[in-house]
Amino acid sequence: MTAVLFDFSGTLFRIESTEAWLGAVLEAAGVTLSASEFAEKARALETAGALPGGAAPVRLPAAVADVWRVRDESAELHRAAYTGLSRQVPLPDPALHDALYERHRMPAAWAPYPDALDVLSGLRERGLRVGVVSNIGWDPRPVFREHGLDRYVDAYALSYEHGVQKPDPRLFTVACEALGADPGRTLMVGDDRRADGGAAALGCAVHFVDHLPAAERPDALRGVLDLVG
Repeated sequence: MTAVLFDFSGTLFRIESTEAWLGAVLEAAGVTLSASEFAEKARALETAGALPGGAAPVRLPAAVADVWRVRDESAELHRAAYTGLSRQVPLPDPALHDALYERHRMPAAWAPYPDALDVLSGLRERGLRVGVVSNIGWDPRPVFREHGLDRYVDAYALSYEHGVQKPDPRLFTVACEALGADPGRTLMVGDDRRADGGAAALGCAVHFVDHLPAAERPDALRGVLDLVG
């Protein structure tokens, strides 16, 4: 292997919990809910799948279904999809739905998996080039910078910047070309069997990790170092 591609959310980074997400937004807005009401709103938002990078919707509303399928092809579609899900849950102030969307884009809302630094630095020491290939509607580069991992990433292929989303092989092609990498000597690491598995159509090897809270997945990325030799 000469290059490794990583997914962003659920692979290298994990979003904060729904409770922390909602709590941060309410605190910033000066809105106070009772403990029971807070718990109820957090549960409803999680069931709705309103937190990008969190749980998928239990039921996709008809009004959101069309935009949901292409949500990662542009910033506008991504915002429309997730605020559409959020608005299924009544909140004290309608402006809170946009505030929730903005919160999830902040570096403070994300934490790298415990082994991400060691694995990325280990790949750099071995002379491998690293790319991030993500279905996303906003720029995660500030998240990498804030957490000190940007120095280990050589290229980003982000769906919203190219108007195409995984599993379409074109997004993996963008990443490989940016790295000057032969797909046949490239490993794709992700948590979504369908989306990230699309790299196989290009000839990349594929390795999957589970999309779990960081505390429950301390070392799943370390196997990447064994795979690249």
